[in-house]
Amino acid sequence: MGIRMLVADARGRVMDIPGWGMAGRSGRFFTEPHPEEMIPLPPGASLTLLPGCRPVGVDRLGKIRVYERYYAVAALLPQGYTRTLLPAYQRVEGDKPLPLLGYTAVGWAKGRYWVAASKTDRPRKWNPLLYNTPDLAERVARIRKELPHNRIIRQLARCSLDYGCLTAQNIFYRRWEGGIPVSPACNARCVGCISLQPAECCPSPQERIGFSPTREEIVEVALPHLQQAEGAIVSFGQGCEGEPSLAAPLIAEAIKEIRTRTSQGTINMNTNAGYTEGIRLIAEAGIDSLRVSLNSAQPDWYQAYYRPPGYTLRDVRASLSLAARQGVFLSLNYLVFPGVSDQRAELEALVELVKSTGVKLIQLRNLNIDPDLYCQLTGVQEPGMGMVAFLKELRRQLPGVSLGNFSRPLR
Repeated sequence: MGIRMLVADARGRVMDIPGWGMAGRSGRFFTEPHPEEMIPLPPGASLTLLPGCRPVGVDRLGKIRVYERYYAVAALLPQGYTRTLLPAYQRVEGDKPLPLLGYTAVGWAKGRYWVAASKTDRPRKWNPLLYNTPDLAERVARIRKELPHNRIIRQLARCSLDYGCLTAQNIFYRRWEGGIPVSPACNARCVGCISLQPAECCPSPQERIGFSPTREEIVEVALPHLQQAEGAIVSFGQGCEGEPSLAAPLIAEAIKEIRTRTSQGTINMNTNAGYTEGIRLIAEAGIDSLRVSLNSAQPDWYQAYYRPPGYTLRDVRASLSLAARQGVFLSLNYLVFPGVSDQRAELEALVELVKSTGVKLIQLRNLNIDPDLYCQLTGVQEPGMGMVAFLKELRRQLPGVSLGNFSRPLR
């Protein structure tokens, strides 16, 4: 197809370079993309300049090398798409990590943009055009008036209007998956945490909640959503909070109260599952589903990213197995990174973990992090098998497990 390299000038104007082909990156390694790794830029995607980074492409002689002018360009994908290659660039200015975004290789051919990605779910409910609508502020104001003292609603209003959080907005749209933040504390120190970071390293895009809600505040938000929303899900464990299982007694009480008043909708929790006793309390209370975040099924890589001071991947596995025995639907929030996730050893470890713990769904999420930083953390030194091959192998070796990007209503 002859996809050309894209670059940007200092003002952010994007252009292609005649005679230079596009390159991508898998882990530390530059490569030319295969046709099966590329799709047209999907609706809702955007382009971004990579500050301090020179583009790498394929020159007129067919060699991969740095283009010594302009800046590299990357795409940012909407939900429902899994990237297959990172953008190809070389850092030449500064050493501060790039912001926490999911950088994806992008090029130009046949009059349009092409990205290194695969469509892995149906993104209709997460189409950006369905959010931030002109009536959102009015919807927020109406529910804030109905629940003037509810601190969760106050937080969700800020997340909706200031941060553009989709699960927060769904509470006010009264549809689909709505978030309910509950925990200001966390038991991990994720390098890519989006709610709490030291200022000198990849600042977080939002602030973590500073309060612990009451059971009544949780029920006030969750109950009407479960009773009235289409495809209703309420989820503990949002980007604006820490680890929800640390608030297990509170969540368990809220679940029991909710279920005395309605059997409708799905109650879910997004968790790192490192606190097994908390998972036990919440599972016994009757939670419907857990989505457990995981960057790797290998202990060393897991430790390097999550940096948990008080638990290990072994505790996560114990939590998964315990919840499965309680009849909880299990999914992984698997943080995908080309060149790391598609290593053979990672594939084998992931397949073993899924089979041994009872996971039913793998939700693929592009890991938002500086590519150089993550390669340094994992120490990956060899090319992966490629994300397309990795996904094919997952489907072949786990025929009873679904692959996708989103949580699903169970009731």
